[in-house]
Amino acid sequence: MALMYNPPHPGKVLREYIGEMEVSEAAGRLRVSRTTLSRVLNGKAGISADMSLRLSDALGTHAAFWSGLQMDYDLWHASRKRRPKIQPFHQAA
Repeated sequence: MALMYNPPHPGKVLREYIGEMEVSEAAGRLRVSRTTLSRVLNGKAGISADMSLRLSDALGTHAAFWSGLQMDYDLWHASRKRRPKIQPFHQAA
């Protein structure tokens, strides 16, 4: 499966879901601190498995949707970094 070109941070997608709701109200509904949610929304923190489950409950989405967005974002950014040459465990026969 090909990675999406420069996928958005999941916080950007989440911001669309919560719309005009105040960050403090959304944080209260999710039972997280305002700072925690603000960091996610501003792309300073990722969406954890726990947050994926909370978002699933609050928004009626699948937790895998949020963790998938985070994984796509992380993989794309990791693929842009220089990596050492890796030797395969097994050689093709």
